[in-house]
Amino acid sequence: MASNVIKPAYAYTVVYVRDVAKSVEFYSRAFGYNVRRLDESHRWGELESGQTTIAFTPLHQHETDDLTGKVQSSTRSERERAPLEVCFCYADVDAAFKRAVENGAVAVSEPEDKEWGQKVGYVRDIDGIVVRIGSHVKSYKPWTSFGFSLAINLNLPVVPQLNNITSKKRQ
Repeated sequence: MASNVIKPAYAYTVVYVRDVAKSVEFYSRAFGYNVRRLDESHRWGELESGQTTIAFTPLHQHETDDLTGKVQSSTRSERERAPLEVCFCYADVDAAFKRAVENGAVAVSEPEDKEWGQKVGYVRDIDGIVVRIGSHVKSYKPWTSFGFSLAINLNLPVVPQLNNITSKKRQ
């Protein structure tokens, strides 16, 4: 069992962007976050987002490029995306999607209800990063997604029960 001394707390997600100040301002307007910090050099910015901080830093800076390597090129076509997706949950997904687009996000996919119990829409930020705008996932019960509940009677085979249910639904 791990002790609390080495138990991690998820602290930051760092997004590498072309212009930190513009990205911080964009995320504040488009997604409704308050700016926690933007340093004077504009090489680091943070948004208030609950327990985890969303941070922004330039694509290239000598402090990290030399230590951990350069950030992969962000030159992509419309059909390609970064190996990162930023996801935000909202009570009103349609309103959040509209707000994002009105504030400079590029619409990728309008919000729609998904079979797993979540409403989801996608936009791209000013650096082309895909942002998922969704609701919290509702309890997903795959056996009820087709309009019927599966109840197993131990005395009868399951397949004839399902055939009876589905044939009644078609009538």
